[in-house]
Amino acid sequence: MSRFNADFSALRRPAFLAGAAFALCLLIGWLAFRSLFAYHLDHARRDALHRLDALALSLEAALARHETLPGLLALDPTLAALLDAPHDPARLAAANVYLEAAQQGAQVAVAYLIDAQGLTVAASNWRQPRSFVGHDYSFRPYFRDALEKGLGRFYGVGVTTGEPGYFLAAPIRRDQRLLGVVVLKQQLDALEQALANSADPLLLVDGNGIVFLASSRALRYRSLAPLAEPVAARLGDTRQYGEQPVAPLADRPVRLDQPGPLRLALPGEATRERLVHARPVGLQGWQIVELGNPDEARSAATAQATVLALAAAFALGLIAHLRHRARRREELRRVHASLETRIAARTADLTAQIAELEKTKAILRETRDAAVQAGKLATLGQMSAGISHELNQPLAALQTLADNARALLDRDRLPEAAENLAMISDLVARTGRIVRQLKSFARKEVPTPQPVTVDRAIEHALLIVEPRRRETGARIQTPAPAPDRRVIAEAGRVEQILVNLLRNGLDAMAGQSEPLLVIDCRTVGDLRELSVRDHGPGLSDEAHAHLFEPFFTTKPAGEGLGLGLAISRTIAESYGGTLTVRNAPGGGAEFVLALPADGDSDAPPDT
Repeated sequence: MSRFNADFSALRRPAFLAGAAFALCLLIGWLAFRSLFAYHLDHARRDALHRLDALALSLEAALARHETLPGLLALDPTLAALLDAPHDPARLAAANVYLEAAQQGAQVAVAYLIDAQGLTVAASNWRQPRSFVGHDYSFRPYFRDALEKGLGRFYGVGVTTGEPGYFLAAPIRRDQRLLGVVVLKQQLDALEQALANSADPLLLVDGNGIVFLASSRALRYRSLAPLAEPVAARLGDTRQYGEQPVAPLADRPVRLDQPGPLRLALPGEATRERLVHARPVGLQGWQIVELGNPDEARSAATAQATVLALAAAFALGLIAHLRHRARRREELRRVHASLETRIAARTADLTAQIAELEKTKAILRETRDAAVQAGKLATLGQMSAGISHELNQPLAALQTLADNARALLDRDRLPEAAENLAMISDLVARTGRIVRQLKSFARKEVPTPQPVTVDRAIEHALLIVEPRRRETGARIQTPAPAPDRRVIAEAGRVEQILVNLLRNGLDAMAGQSEPLLVIDCRTVGDLRELSVRDHGPGLSDEAHAHLFEPFFTTKPAGEGLGLGLAISRTIAESYGGTLTVRNAPGGGAEFVLALPADGDSDAPPDT
């Protein structure tokens, strides 16, 4: 009986140790996953807040663009004269023409004049069937705020046109007497387009928690939480969102201070986890909200935790193997010391034990190779964070335009400053497109080609590389203007290719005394060829053979990932075009981008 208990204990001990080792590896993997998942979520939160900061700056710039214009319009005597005599046809005609000119000059949706009782007496759309003239807007908050506070701000759906917009209102006074209010309606189409370009749902929420702009129209006019009765009553009184019913956004309230993933069911979607990121924007209690996807962070944390668990299993297996070998050697020494006469009988047993040891070593080698391979895959996934340097190009242009805008504002050159701010907004949108284009290298997206003006694409690309051009002191020669010269592609992607080619050319000529970069355009059959030639050292045979391969670069370490040309060729081929390179006669490299020519263009073929 004691012999049976001893044998049973000897069998049970290895099973217990193996189970304990397995549980330890699982514990290590679980703890690593929790820590890594929290790290990746924090990283995703920082990235989301950076994106929201950029969108918030763009929105605040758009809202502030016409902030002072109602007050300026209120100073014109034409409007005050009409409010003194609202039935005078001559004064009415003058006020309508003045508001129409102001609306066209400021590029706003509509400008209109309201008397002190809230009745619209003149408007820029007085010629149109749905003119604002004769409508009573005294119930609108912007009218009351203009009378009480001096400036009214309001976003809502137009009760006359049914179109949403941002309203700015300022009072008209004479000798401390209130005559009426002048109002501007501004549409936020550029911001709506920027939201629509987001991969994750983006929401613009008002102070009542109602989504009034979103990346998807299905998410509009929904509330983050059920509305309180006073809020619902106020919405009905002001008709802020017209007759549109305000339903909850999700199956549960959305908290903007949610620290971790929140399970939500958005309209038309199944329940899934979302990361809620929010940033305040503007002066009216608005919030810009991103509903991110934690799957990428979870996948990265799972892969890395698996690698750590496998590494722990490998280490434990190695320790067990070494202890097993040491124990066997000790047994062999005792056998040889005490049982010299039984060596022959034990030979077969020892041979079997050696075979078992070799089998164990083979299993350990396979486990080690699997762990090393998993480590390589995890490292390759982390390399994707380095592509953020592709954003440095439009950010440099944003810096230049921001400096110019500040200088123009200091000189009170408001129209020119407004143009710079509009260009900044365009560049922010184009930055989002660059990020999506980098993603397209790994995930093919269906292109939407359309006619693209070549001259405009060249102009925008030159604007982005202007800081680098000044830094190198290079001169860039462009082709003669031809407004009808177009290709079938997408403007942002053509500009991205040109920016990559221009920057490569400028980098190739760095250090030269008089660097020259030549851009040319010619028509060959059904294609337009855009060439960018530098006067640098040219390409070696090895560089020429591998130049368009991902991660191949001739630049020093840390100055490029080698993705630009690979992505550029992918973009060109998606439109049925090509991107090639050759060493030009007389020195330097020449890149040739060929894209389908627009069939409606009247530009003659180049000879």
